[in-house]
Amino acid sequence: MSELDQAASSLASHPLLALFRDAADGRFPSVDGQVTILPALPRGLECSVAFTGHAVIATALSSGEVRSQEPDGYGGSLAPDFLRYLAGQGGRIGTLDAVLVARGASGSPRLPQRLDAEDHPRVRHARDLRTGVRVYGDERGLVTLADGLAGRRELSIELDQSGGGSGSNNSSGLGRSLLRDALTLVPAGEPVFAAVSPGNARSLRAFLAAGFVPLGSEVIIRPERTSAG
Repeated sequence: MSELDQAASSLASHPLLALFRDAADGRFPSVDGQVTILPALPRGLECSVAFTGHAVIATALSSGEVRSQEPDGYGGSLAPDFLRYLAGQGGRIGTLDAVLVARGASGSPRLPQRLDAEDHPRVRHARDLRTGVRVYGDERGLVTLADGLAGRRELSIELDQSGGGSGSNNSSGLGRSLLRDALTLVPAGEPVFAAVSPGNARSLRAFLAAGFVPLGSEVIIRPERTSAG
């Protein structure tokens, strides 16, 4: 088995994936203020995920080490000091994102694949965190589909700023239409996830208008630790 196949197998079996898929179906962890601790993700990644009243942390640190910092399911698992503890002094802490989910739409795919965007910043960012990245789009912008956190199917978009994108008064409409067409790239009824910064209000509004619903929030971490703790 190749290294890529091993990573894909690990992602497919990671327990965090089942939690995301359950949440997409409306089955959330108990609202009990508790923290579930899971093994680290492949490719050197870890994360802290917050659902309503319950947190999930995937890390190589032991349960005892994590719990010694007293995180909780009411926001403490995403506190800056706790995230820095998880990452270590030299680690990289990603942005706080809202986790959204929608379902694939029926009908023929409405976006062509793009083979000319490998150097686009959106595509480079996707490849840094995800595997199996595929790129689609048209004059409105780009869409990436990939295997993301814990192996979930993830979608992201980037509007073409030169053609009426993020600075245009019509950009919200373009984003919504691009997202609705992107959902035809996913098998009908299958969940597809997105991570959107709450501060990017225009993007968040577009995802919500296109039928995405919020599940929780998350931060992805690439730790660098000098010792076991």
